[in-house]
Amino acid sequence: MIASLGMYDRPETAAANDALWAGIWRVLGYGPEYLDRTTAEMDIWQSPDLVFSQTCGMPYRLGLHETVQLVGTPDYGFADVPAGYYYSVFVVRKDDDSDLADYQDRILAYNEPTSQSGWAAPQNHVFGLGFQFEKLLRSGGHIASAHAVANRTADIAALDVVTWRLMCTYDALANDLKVIQTTSPTPGLPFITGPKSDASAILSAAIAARDTLSAEHQKILGIRKIVSIDTAIYLSVRTPPT
Repeated sequence: MIASLGMYDRPETAAANDALWAGIWRVLGYGPEYLDRTTAEMDIWQSPDLVFSQTCGMPYRLGLHETVQLVGTPDYGFADVPAGYYYSVFVVRKDDDSDLADYQDRILAYNEPTSQSGWAAPQNHVFGLGFQFEKLLRSGGHIASAHAVANRTADIAALDVVTWRLMCTYDALANDLKVIQTTSPTPGLPFITGPKSDASAILSAAIAARDTLSAEHQKILGIRKIVSIDTAIYLSVRTPPT
């Protein structure tokens, strides 16, 4: 059996993620004792022995929904968006232009072509403004995208707002950047389980585990509650051409 929480896992959040999984494991009474931090994310998500993980909305709608079960979606308490929703922030250098339209012919750093927050959300957003980003730099990660903007390898990036909040807390790099706009909100990164699991039991365990986290770990993870968002809503999000 396998479990992971890699989406927002970094040295400063690792202990809190471990505590969340330990709480789920205790309630369930089965599963791996520790989170997997070495196996590739897609291999984890596609494993028939998956007990618990968190995935991105884009790979979920592109095919994972056929092989995994939704457990629930963490709500991070962002203002002016529905519970369980999130958005991306467009970041540029602090001394650069503040009008998003000015970046039409400049370089977008994006993490992965299957990322909702780093690829689909920004392209869908500017599609509504009448253009698409065509000059591109694939960075491999949100923090790498932020570095690319800061060091002038790229000019703009769209970062998952949860990742951006963590960067503002832990990374001095964030001081070199500014947010010039946000994308429309979409369903957040869902918790999933494999085809053989009892998704409702795992949801109950996840809720109980979140509620019993220490105040420090709750603050670090930022999860206010876990909500249910229908699969059809995830599948309705537009996928831009790659």
